[in-house]
Amino acid sequence: MNGEETVAGQTMDEKAIDRALSRIAHEVVERNRGTQGLVILGIPTRGYYLAKRLKEKIDAIEGADIPAGSVDATLYRDDIGLKKEAQPLKKTEIPVPVDDRVVVLVDDVLFTGRTIRAAMNALMDFGRPTRIQLAVLVDRGHRELPIRADYVGKNIPTSVEDEVKVRLKEVDGKDEVVIVRGGE
Repeated sequence: MNGEETVAGQTMDEKAIDRALSRIAHEVVERNRGTQGLVILGIPTRGYYLAKRLKEKIDAIEGADIPAGSVDATLYRDDIGLKKEAQPLKKTEIPVPVDDRVVVLVDDVLFTGRTIRAAMNALMDFGRPTRIQLAVLVDRGHRELPIRADYVGKNIPTSVEDEVKVRLKEVDGKDEVVIVRGGE
């Protein structure tokens, strides 16, 4: 592709992302009957910023201040050492003990399930949650592991060669989700 992307189109704009996060926030509160014992942890990089946004929405709905942070899965990945370049470590910040809590893991895209598995393994080194729930902005399918999201912003059918790019203001200067077609 000579370094150029073939973008199939924007599938979510800023408003769609905000609506999806609002819906997920309401679903989290309803499923957990409030916010008691809840902690939200994002998987860096974009999952962390989505977790912060989700926390703000839940806090506004419930008048709460739930703990939120991040959990880096880099050292728990099953492809560590297989990539040509070492992946940089990211921040793990878990503000409260996770024992006997409901942890909502947040990521931008759910694809094979391997990142989520690695994040759960990392999380278990910090304690034993009552439950782990998964919230993702985009579920693109093509699972290699039996992992599914409890909360999904949008299901986007893709081919295995496609790439789903989530861009967030905090990292990329704008909010959008686009599909970059592979093999074209």
